[in-house]
Amino acid sequence: MHELIRDITLCILFAWGLGLLAHFSRQPLILAYLIAGFFIGPFGMGWVKSQESITVISELGLIFMLFMIGLEIDLKKIVRAGKVILFAAGGQLIGGVLLGILFFVGIGLSMGNGHFDALYLCIACALSSTVIIVKVLYEKRELDTLPGRITLGVLVLQDIFAILFLAVQPSLDNLQVSVILLSVARVGVLVATALVLSRYVLPWLFHQIARRPELILLGALAWCFLIGEIAERLHLSREMGSLVAGVSLSTFPYALDVTAKVTTLRDFFITLFFVSLGMTIPIPGLSVIGLALAIAAFTVVSRMVTTFVPLYLMKQGLRASLLPAINLAQISEFSLVVIQTGVTAHHISAETSSAASFAFVVLAVLSTFVMSRSDQVTRGLIGPLKRIGLRDLDHKHEADAGHGGHGEARRIVILGFFRAASALIAEIERRTPAVLDQITVIDFNPLVFRTLTDRGMHVVYGDISNVDTLVHAGVGKAELIILSIPDSLLKGADNEKLVRHVRSLNPSAKIVATAEILANVNDLYEAGADYVTVTRLSDADELYKVIEAAQAGLLEDKRAETDVLLSERREVLP
Repeated sequence: MHELIRDITLCILFAWGLGLLAHFSRQPLILAYLIAGFFIGPFGMGWVKSQESITVISELGLIFMLFMIGLEIDLKKIVRAGKVILFAAGGQLIGGVLLGILFFVGIGLSMGNGHFDALYLCIACALSSTVIIVKVLYEKRELDTLPGRITLGVLVLQDIFAILFLAVQPSLDNLQVSVILLSVARVGVLVATALVLSRYVLPWLFHQIARRPELILLGALAWCFLIGEIAERLHLSREMGSLVAGVSLSTFPYALDVTAKVTTLRDFFITLFFVSLGMTIPIPGLSVIGLALAIAAFTVVSRMVTTFVPLYLMKQGLRASLLPAINLAQISEFSLVVIQTGVTAHHISAETSSAASFAFVVLAVLSTFVMSRSDQVTRGLIGPLKRIGLRDLDHKHEADAGHGGHGEARRIVILGFFRAASALIAEIERRTPAVLDQITVIDFNPLVFRTLTDRGMHVVYGDISNVDTLVHAGVGKAELIILSIPDSLLKGADNEKLVRHVRSLNPSAKIVATAEILANVNDLYEAGADYVTVTRLSDADELYKVIEAAQAGLLEDKRAETDVLLSERREVLP
């Protein structure tokens, strides 16, 4: 026991120290935890040698990690997922697994007789890192863009796929139809038990202890271990049980409160899991390094093929097809969980496990770097893809341009289309629909392109940060040009640069720009804007009216007025 406490102390100290270095060097924290584990483990300095300690630390971390992954799986989002996300996820998962089996068996890895290295690797390579993707997309403010929503939808369905594999995984040695059906039946019993208890028992219990935070935390942990123990009795794994426990809690009313209470504890045990995983990584030989590089290369190439192709075939355009493929091009933390379950079940070799861990590290670093520059990467790829014959959504406009015409210029041009522009179009449609015929919209969101085109509006598919797009769209002939997207959402430019470009193309047009920061207002006027909207001012005015209505006892009337306005709107981006 004393040795276990000492080992956990070393894990936390070195994870914190290397975590600080990773934070200041902008590297993934998971990378720091793996290195910390390797450094103090039996293959490094040898300060932690007890295999029992490593196993206990790893299993505890794994149980909590899967419990938290389950808590963050939103079943409602899966139900609401559109056909684009479903087809993209299906193509990526099925295509990735099939290509993975062909590739890994082709390079000589085992696929039967108790050894399933190829199968575990193709499953691991089909999953992408939720931690890395959400962090980078959040920092870039791209979670709510079309490529961001597609990426997150695919991630959720990948988690479901991994759950299904973990259900079958204990029976891989004897994979018969009857065995599979028995495993599925056991999972069904486990899920049904968890859902019934979480729907009819837990809400009442948690309501009784809602004012006692320590009991909320303790109740969540008790639930995790209870379902884990039931899973063990059903000849499933505790890890599978903890995942189901998390998923069942994610749908009940106190899920947000439970997640908030468990987060700190989660981070502690997840840290322990990755440090313990690092302890199991030996000093790599050439064969391990070679396999790791092969895994990394296969993951990137297969993700580009299996994600880009389905999205492109569904007419999402080159950009919206490339960005999710770039975002998803790494191996998931969940992949390491899958690999670790394979090691525990003696299904894969230690060399394969080590290679997968090294591939995870390589891709975590490269993916973070490439995702942060995904817009530049996408722009660089679109040109070559067009040259080899792939058509983008703007091919009709390019054909018109090749014949010397750029289309009829409209009086009003809206550069970029997000929620403010969506609200503007809805307002014009409500008040003066005839004005819609005088508007040209330029944007590269395929949903916007199709929806507005179906409504009979003039839409140009293109990147507004590209001067050629502005020229071909006829910006030089417009009378009023509106830049409605704030700098935080623009890619490859900002409002000041756009105003300067537009002013150089059209000296006489009236230009309306958008500012998020008050200090930018004067800069936009100096760049050539005729009017600058500051959204915080209109928001403040609306909130002030709400306060006045509340003080006068008219808040319900104010809400009814707003509800009427909302019911009449047909917004492109709800």
